[in-house]
Amino acid sequence: MNMKKIILLGSVVALLSSCGGSGGGELIGVQKRQDWNPTDPYGMVFIPQGSFNMGPSDQDAPFANVSQSKTVSVGAFYMDETEITNNEYRQFTNWVRDSLAHVILGEAGIEGHLIEEDKNGNFLDPARIDWSTRIRWNDSEVREILEEEMYLPQHERLEGRREFDTRKYVYKYQVLDIEAAAVKASREKGATGERDRSEFLSEIEVKIYPDTLTWNHDYTYSFNDPYTKNYFWHSAFDDYPVVGVNWKQANAFAHWRTKMMNSFLRKIKQPILPDFRLPTESEWEYASRGGLDASPYPWGGPYTRNLKGCFLANFKPLRGNYTADGGIKAIKTASYNPNGYGLYDMAGNVAEWTSNAFDESAFSYSHDMNMDYHYNAKDEDHPVLKRKSIRGGSWKDIAYFIQTSTRTFEYQDTSKCYIGFRCAVDFLGRDKKDFE
Repeated sequence: MNMKKIILLGSVVALLSSCGGSGGGELIGVQKRQDWNPTDPYGMVFIPQGSFNMGPSDQDAPFANVSQSKTVSVGAFYMDETEITNNEYRQFTNWVRDSLAHVILGEAGIEGHLIEEDKNGNFLDPARIDWSTRIRWNDSEVREILEEEMYLPQHERLEGRREFDTRKYVYKYQVLDIEAAAVKASREKGATGERDRSEFLSEIEVKIYPDTLTWNHDYTYSFNDPYTKNYFWHSAFDDYPVVGVNWKQANAFAHWRTKMMNSFLRKIKQPILPDFRLPTESEWEYASRGGLDASPYPWGGPYTRNLKGCFLANFKPLRGNYTADGGIKAIKTASYNPNGYGLYDMAGNVAEWTSNAFDESAFSYSHDMNMDYHYNAKDEDHPVLKRKSIRGGSWKDIAYFIQTSTRTFEYQDTSKCYIGFRCAVDFLGRDKKDFE
């Protein structure tokens, strides 16, 4: 009997010693955690942490009230090596289109398109769609079901052509306003009571197709019909930067990109990535400089030509000779040499949205560590509060606007034929060397 007790006691001790948190009485942390081995996201380059002098590298009297020189430190991050292209953005629009079709066909009970419902009878996230089920676009039954919901009505069709009604394609997602939650917590001075997080959650709906008419309404008395009709749709422009996308659409794209990546990583049981997002102004300028702290251009030096007299970016050189640099409007991404970090087109081609709101005096009160001035403008806000910073200049701008430090803005709900974007992702840690 005593031997049985000894064996039982020994078994209990062995069991307890194997439980998480015991560690033989020592503080050893939670064991068997999944390893994190960072790899560069496809199409992105690593930007190491560092400090730089943000703002004009030389005196800029006319714009001294917009941009002042300031030392800023930036954490490590990844950035797209080129602007998001038409074909990359088309992956987003096609996903929204196909998701809508799957949901409609699922509601109609078409075999293979049924989507799981929650307890209230609502269809679950389209990310759970079985994408192995192909949509039979030419099937008569499918065409009849999708006709009213997804295609232009008969009276709007040009020469009777059956075309998708892109006005109906909306991307819906939810965001958590961490900044507002932090402000409230600070005002409550750390009060412990339960806080309802739902007040910081918001539902966002964004029409996702680019405004192709920007090529016409941005330039009156200029023949741009071929670009309006073809720039986003024709395969000839697949590798050109997407334009006609406003700030809200750029953010929606970044959210979708995060969802797609992390859905895949969860499926293969790997740690998820931080969110894809628009870069901050400080990140954009730091990356644009490519390690050249005091240079006005991404390639260094004060000139826009190389030693052979060739222009180094797509902009509006000389006295308006658009073609002198090789392109009359936007051109294929990566047509010029990259900067020191391996980033293409940080000057010219198309200007780029950043995540920051635009305020002429933001440099004077923003923090010098990961500087970030952000404001979530509402529809009813004054237009001034809807200004968002854009950087890099474009094919229609003179040399001043393609400098690394030049700041300008556009309104968040406005799209232009010369503004695109690229994404950034936080690097989780100090440096890649920490994980070698």
